[in-house]
Amino acid sequence: MKAYEIGPQTGLNSLRLVERDTLMPDQGEVAIKVHAACLNHRDLLTLKGQYGPMKAEDRIPLSDGVGSVVALGENVSGIATGQRVIAPNFVTWLGGKFTPAIFGQDLGISRDGWLAETIILRADAVIAVPDNVSDDVAATLAAAGSTIWHCISAFGGLQKGDLVLTLGTGGISILTLQIAKALGAEVAITSSSNDKLDRCKVMGADYCVNYRDNAEWATALMTETGGRGADIVVDTAGLNSVEQSIAACAPNGRIALIGGLSGEPEKAPQMGGIIGKNLTLKGITAGSRSMLCDVVDLISRENIEPLIDKKFTFDDAPAAFAYLESGDHIGKVMITF
Repeated sequence: MKAYEIGPQTGLNSLRLVERDTLMPDQGEVAIKVHAACLNHRDLLTLKGQYGPMKAEDRIPLSDGVGSVVALGENVSGIATGQRVIAPNFVTWLGGKFTPAIFGQDLGISRDGWLAETIILRADAVIAVPDNVSDDVAATLAAAGSTIWHCISAFGGLQKGDLVLTLGTGGISILTLQIAKALGAEVAITSSSNDKLDRCKVMGADYCVNYRDNAEWATALMTETGGRGADIVVDTAGLNSVEQSIAACAPNGRIALIGGLSGEPEKAPQMGGIIGKNLTLKGITAGSRSMLCDVVDLISRENIEPLIDKKFTFDDAPAAFAYLESGDHIGKVMITF
């Protein structure tokens, strides 16, 4: 089978196409023919050697994907060949509380991911894709969807009418907009592009702030909301932006810190506002299989169509990484097989 490996992790040119033996499932596993996969920012960092310790050079990347079951290992029940499935990127976190042990089985990082013609997964991790959910939709959901559910539901305790603030217009932020609106929330979103913000308004965003035009974007948001502020913040930017996330919060708000797109801060952020507003800040990696099941149910029930900015063929996968790095996208970048 054909697959991509992350190589020496010296940059995007580390990605290499290889030929491997066809994979067969062991006991308790299933083999899946991959239909489509999606990229996340951490896939870029991995190729650059900037996502934790260096990985094995033969690691297959990508945490999000969808495919059909082509073979069953021994003692597998409840799954049929031909069934379309997805899985959480932490394949051993089926439910319950987070534990650091889940990092040992992280698709695309500590375990081979979706950028191959065939992937082997634990049978107890996979989730059947409903008939009314297309491959394009399903391929966007695993890492992004479970993370969002962890942020706004499991941690954020979202209630109808809450205001959710999400930063930027990448895949997680756009899907946050769609999921939060489906749950009855209002949504605020930031971007450096007015064109992207205009598209977000069409998708239902209630408040839009251009952080390039408004360096103090939290102040601009508070003005737009009449001083209300956000009940839940999905912060993809990280510590360079957390002071403004705090400033943009309503009293008793919850900040889910899930990324570091703004890079490392030059100085320690001032966090006193957490006490002054009685805020809660939590670091969140992704979500469990149980959380992803809730997302799939909502997507199916509400017929949500996650925004896919651009598709690339499997053979053109390096161009997909380059496009994601350019920052020109809004929503997800997909590779089809």
